[in-house]
Amino acid sequence: MKNPAGILPVQLRTQLSNYGKLMRLDKPIGIWLLLWPTLWALWLAGEGHPDQGLFVVFVLGVIVMRSAGCVLNDFADRKIDPYVERTRSRPIASGAVAPLEALTLFAALGLIAIGLATMLNRPAQLLAIAGAVLTIVYPFIKRWVSVPQFVLGAAFGLAVPMAFAAQTGDTPQLAWLVFGTALIWAIIYDTFYAMVDREDDRKIGVKSTALLFGELDLFVIAGLQVIMLVALVLIGLRAELGLWYYLSVAASACLMAYHQWLARDRTPAGCFAAFQRNHIIGLVVFVGIVLDYTFKPTLA
Repeated sequence: MKNPAGILPVQLRTQLSNYGKLMRLDKPIGIWLLLWPTLWALWLAGEGHPDQGLFVVFVLGVIVMRSAGCVLNDFADRKIDPYVERTRSRPIASGAVAPLEALTLFAALGLIAIGLATMLNRPAQLLAIAGAVLTIVYPFIKRWVSVPQFVLGAAFGLAVPMAFAAQTGDTPQLAWLVFGTALIWAIIYDTFYAMVDREDDRKIGVKSTALLFGELDLFVIAGLQVIMLVALVLIGLRAELGLWYYLSVAASACLMAYHQWLARDRTPAGCFAAFQRNHIIGLVVFVGIVLDYTFKPTLA
């Protein structure tokens, strides 16, 4: 008779895989969307030379907090996800992970985040607390307000002043300008995301900017894209960036036009493609910042 203990590793691997899916580690798009503005801030605050230790802490923090947010979001939506085509296969909705397991995993990730926060200075820690509160509030607020994307943007964007505070001990106007840019960007890409589930959300009573904007959705997104581009130019002026950076802003404008084209028919596939490709904007802007500081002429 075979030892039943030999089955345990397979079961364990399966459950760990389910936990990874619950944290969306198999779908890292959210990590990139949160990471790029954080890296913008670290490079701007450090004037091209961010502290290496802070770089590690913030990258790990992005992964942990995004994972924790996904776990809590799925716990909050456990009675909704089974009725939405795109989400019914998620671990909690499908029964692969029990709600209590999800809360335990969220608590564990929260403890890791607290450990990372202890490595930061006091101003950054205070901003981390505010970010944690918004992360906890967001999964539930979409039942009550029509602009949950604004709350998501604020939660994601607070990593920006945190990075400035950790790097310099201060949050100058540039920090809040970058924060505002990240917030606007989050509303843009998460509205594309909400457009995928618009009909399901309407049926089950979940609120979103996609429902709020209605037939004007692409027009409003276009307006937000213009505002974001203006904000990116203002960041360049405030930080005294040069040609490489402005080339990245121009490339971002082209990408935004492409995203509009992808979503032109408002099909779920097109809107989801526009959402998924938004992170490339963050990458392009980051590359522009890095190249600009790398090749910036120095006075002898």
